[in-house]
Amino acid sequence: MIKNLHALFHPDEFQGWGKTKKYFEGWYFKLVNADETKAFAFIPGVAIDDEGRQQAFVQVLDGKNGAAEYHKFDRAEFRAESGSFNVRIADNVFSSKSLELNLPTVSGKLQFENLTPWPSSWYSPGIMGPFTFVPFMECYHGILSMDHSIQGELFIHGEVVDFSGGRGYMEKDWGHSFPSAYFWLQTNHFSTLGISLKASVANIPWLGRSFVGCIAGMWLGDRLIQFTTYNGSKIRKSKVDEHTLELCFENPNYRLDILAYRAKATALASPISGFMDGRIEESMTSSVDVMLYDKRKKVVLLHDTGRNAALEVAGIVEEITM
Repeated sequence: MIKNLHALFHPDEFQGWGKTKKYFEGWYFKLVNADETKAFAFIPGVAIDDEGRQQAFVQVLDGKNGAAEYHKFDRAEFRAESGSFNVRIADNVFSSKSLELNLPTVSGKLQFENLTPWPSSWYSPGIMGPFTFVPFMECYHGILSMDHSIQGELFIHGEVVDFSGGRGYMEKDWGHSFPSAYFWLQTNHFSTLGISLKASVANIPWLGRSFVGCIAGMWLGDRLIQFTTYNGSKIRKSKVDEHTLELCFENPNYRLDILAYRAKATALASPISGFMDGRIEESMTSSVDVMLYDKRKKVVLLHDTGRNAALEVAGIVEEITM
């Protein structure tokens, strides 16, 4: 009980204490090296199906080459600390400040510095805000760092890849299934260092019905401008075709326009009723045109293009287009 209560107010920590059926939890580490020739995502996690069968895993996404690996482990090889984010899967160790990999195809250690976490308070723990306290949500979400620097190198398929001076991003999900439809994108490679964008739109089950919700944040180096369902933001546009994704969010003070150019995507495993039996596709080479407008001052705060964008378009998109 104490473990669960502490974790509730610290979304980065392991949330699955006592879970024995229909549950998943995974962390997402995005890494881009300094010259932007390499882009990887490492996704450690744990999954339990509706019959109680359990596994741990580490997914590897090579974003530039469009290749993915799924390394499966016994659930007994998964260990999580209580009171902090520190997860071990066999000889692989993950925390908000570092990761250490000892996989058949990837090994090495990286350090993360100058993290930019989503603001958190006792009444609004992380990006889920008050929805954190709703016990029946299909999927919960957390942002560990919108942007940070990387130091260290990894040995990947026989090649030494130096990530020193590169940029990173960290988030996580937990619950029992991904939404039936969602758009998700992230980039922290703009013309100015220290700018980062994360945006998502999803179909959210709610008391036998559903609604289309949004969570977006624009980090401008010294402040975060939020567009979320719980702070009264509205989705003005949510539209996708074969080549582009258009999103527009608006709150009383700001308007955020996003035009993402879809790139070739790679299949990853995703949770359905706890187990990793689903499939989603993610690109890490998309580009995103962004305009952020201050409505009260009537000035454009940002008009730029993000590179190395991670982008997912998943499920029955007609549920969330408008």
